Amino acid sequence: MSVPRRPSVLADLGAAVLALVLISLAGMLGKWQYDAWQAHRDAEARDLTGVAPVPLTDVMGNDDPFPGMDVGRPVDVAGTWIDGGFWVADRDHDGTPGYWAVAPLEVGNAAVLVVRGWAPEPSPDLLAASGDASITGWLQPPEGSLVVDDDPTDDVFPEIRVADAVQRVDVDLYSAYVISQEPADGLQSAELEALPEASSFTGIRNLLYAFEWWVFGAFAAFIWWRWRRDVVTGVSSPLNAGGDPQDATSRRIG
Repeated sequence: MSVPRRPSVLADLGAAVLALVLISLAGMLGKWQYDAWQAHRDAEARDLTGVAPVPLTDVMGNDDPFPGMDVGRPVDVAGTWIDGGFWVADRDHDGTPGYWAVAPLEVGNAAVLVVRGWAPEPSPDLLAASGDASITGWLQPPEGSLVVDDDPTDDVFPEIRVADAVQRVDVDLYSAYVISQEPADGLQSAELEALPEASSFTGIRNLLYAFEWWVFGAFAAFIWWRWRRDVVTGVSSPLNAGGDPQDATSRRIG
């Protein structure tokens, strides 16, 4: 019976170097794919609040769904104030709870809700808005966490919901609202509510590729470890080392 021999130092070293190269390569490729995933998310969640404003009609139409990539984008809106304003409760300003004053601004054959500013308490005089206006503000998606309105008959809403506001006006409403950068007289600036967030599926392919490369690296490490274990076990076995098979069997039984 032939006796297995321990691999030469050169073969042992070559196997270790090969495993190290494969593990390093898989790690670097996985990191590259992970960075690509993160870059996609950063690009989608970019902060647009400081860019130059564009006309609202260039971003969306009154029948369009809210463009998720434009959360926080400054827009210019020109139109006429119409009836249907309301207050929105539980809005903070520098940590102080208060209310937003919201009024619909008619633009063409539709209207967009505009947050005109913040006040510590609702007041009919502060809510009133009339005449023509040109507003520059940040575009925001309508809210809808299904908070219950304790008193649907008053002028205070818990959220800015288009479905609630459309019942107060005679025209269609944009599926968005605008927070005015300049507060109206008697009001203070309203704080920006939402900035863009990346979708959970943004760049998901790159993330999966990263995990695949890391799994490949772990597999290469396992193969090298298994090879080393089998070689050492095979050489150090009493039977393979040339010992008496009967003695080896006796020791195993004992």
